[in-house]
Amino acid sequence: MTAGFPVLAEELISTDSSNLALSGYDPVAYFTQSKPVEGSPDINLEWQGANWQFASPEHRAMFADNPDKYAPRYGGFCAGGMSLGRKTVVDPEAWMIVDGKLFMGGSHGAIAYMEKDTDEKIAKADKNWETLGVTN
Repeated sequence: MTAGFPVLAEELISTDSSNLALSGYDPVAYFTQSKPVEGSPDINLEWQGANWQFASPEHRAMFADNPDKYAPRYGGFCAGGMSLGRKTVVDPEAWMIVDGKLFMGGSHGAIAYMEKDTDEKIAKADKNWETLGVTN
């Protein structure tokens, strides 16, 4: 899929055609290394029906012990899009951490959008996510 295209409302986790979350990037690395790091297909875990990859067995264990801490908000859909009521796919290179939560963006522009009036946009995104009948 191309970033910006709407995704079916039933989907709880944004995945590619191989059911891979975050395009194979390690969700824990955003916290531990402060940058996107590609995971290994050999170090993986299934969570909420999606396949997640990790850069190390330690990261996989950290995620398994506390997935809600490391999983991106809104199932990994674009936070900017969610603030506007849309589920859109993300660019794993576009991200931000706010109050210990990982937010993904469909582009660096989406992250720049979220960085202005962040609290207000997160509140809108949270409400829209609840409207879709899911929680994260």
